Amino acid sequence: MGAMGGLGPRSYGTCFRGLACTVVTMMPYERIRAWQKCHELVLLVYQITRGWPKEETYGLVAQSRRAAYSAAANIVEGSTKQGAREFRRFLDVSVGSLYELSYILRLARDLGLSSQEKLEQLEATRESAGKLTWRLYESIKKKGLLAQARPH
Repeated sequence: MGAMGGLGPRSYGTCFRGLACTVVTMMPYERIRAWQKCHELVLLVYQITRGWPKEETYGLVAQSRRAAYSAAANIVEGSTKQGAREFRRFLDVSVGSLYELSYILRLARDLGLSSQEKLEQLEATRESAGKLTWRLYESIKKKGLLAQARPH
């Protein structure tokens, strides 16, 4: 069993008077607010970088997408690990990827690759994802310290 209490998806069904049923499968990491915001960031990065110059396809477009993806993916992978220390290690990588993306957005602004409005939207989403990820890191760190302090 991983840090999130289980590896498999959970299904939630909703029915209206037996006429129509919808089953939604949710993976455990999808409940993590930091992952939700990072996922939103990935989608936004993909959307906005589609408009960047073709000569940046293998440069800043690819790197910004990789950094955003890495932030979300490391939360997913870390949530399946045994123990708080291992999960924090993945969250640390996630935070690093978000900071890398911050520099890419700064460079994109300086190079005029996107409108100020789009870059501000990306930066606001990135900042929110970073705060949520850092808070998750801190909360897991505290839980880990409490577990270490307990008598065995």
